[in-house]
Amino acid sequence: MKKLFTSECVRSGHPDKICDLISDTLLDAYLESDKDSRVAIETMATKGKIIVSGEVSSNAKPDIESIVKSTLKRLGYLEEYEVLVFLTKQSNDISIGVNQKELGAGDQGIMFGYATNETEYYLPLTQVLVNQLTKALDNSKLTYLKPDGKCQITTEYFDDKIKRIDTIIVSVQTDDIDINIIRHDIKDLIYQVLPNDLLDNETKILINPTGRFVIGGPIGDTGLTGRKIIIDTYSGFSKHGGGAFSGKDYTKVDRCAAYYARYVCKNLVAINIAKKIELQVSYAIGVKKEISLNINCFNTNKIPEDKILEIIKKVFDFSPSNMIKELDLKNIKYQDTTNYSHFFDKNMPWEKLDKVKILNELITL
Repeated sequence: MKKLFTSECVRSGHPDKICDLISDTLLDAYLESDKDSRVAIETMATKGKIIVSGEVSSNAKPDIESIVKSTLKRLGYLEEYEVLVFLTKQSNDISIGVNQKELGAGDQGIMFGYATNETEYYLPLTQVLVNQLTKALDNSKLTYLKPDGKCQITTEYFDDKIKRIDTIIVSVQTDDIDINIIRHDIKDLIYQVLPNDLLDNETKILINPTGRFVIGGPIGDTGLTGRKIIIDTYSGFSKHGGGAFSGKDYTKVDRCAAYYARYVCKNLVAINIAKKIELQVSYAIGVKKEISLNINCFNTNKIPEDKILEIIKKVFDFSPSNMIKELDLKNIKYQDTTNYSHFFDKNMPWEKLDKVKILNELITL
């Protein structure tokens, strides 16, 4: 059966991603000086102002204003911004349940992990392609490109396999120059980055469709932390529990359990137990173990799903304390996760395939 599916990614200078990066960079600054920092930072960006708010309990005292301004400059925003800081301490009602000898979950909630054998990244090909194109734009040497922008790719599937790229949409903030130059250069980049065998004469390529994108960043659109959670995960191919990642420390199950669920799914798909797997996990605040696990293999599994769940429970431990230790979450540079999905960098510990051997042994028993 033929169907179309679309995935999106935004550039690192998109207003929402500015806020995600500021939140994650501040998180790194707190953890660098105090590994036991409890951080939940939300950032808002608007014309001439960056607002940093949230809850922090830490012995660290980073220079927030300096970090915010240096992050903006690193992204290419050279104008002056006023930095307003509204941070309070984490509620004692939360810390009672979390700060125990064995950590309890920092909140109730649901998280999802996902993996597919469609690509070497164990991510859907449509998502990988749009991530690669967006990253190429961020690294482009086209001097007229400004930091803001986004990409969208629609692929045509037939019987669950990609046959071709149907539509590519690229919107990039630029200097005020001839639109024909922009469209020519970006089209060249598209053909350099994307597999040419998926492009054909019917592929529609739309570059700055309105003809002009000069005003961008926080001047053109307000940014908020956590407003790109679908891009952060699986670009619509899998569910999202609702909680954002950026700005949250490793004890927050929104982050650590989503990372761990991805780790579980990736290792299971790697042993070919199913072509794709989605795993849901839920928590209650202060409770040291997960409340529930649910698995969906989309009818691609080779053994029953209840048997796969039994294997998961034997091999993996979803307690916050274990997830933090096993994935070394106290020592992550979280600003490196901010862009192009948190599951696109093969070097992150939740992307490792170190459970393949033990999983294979359990299946053959």
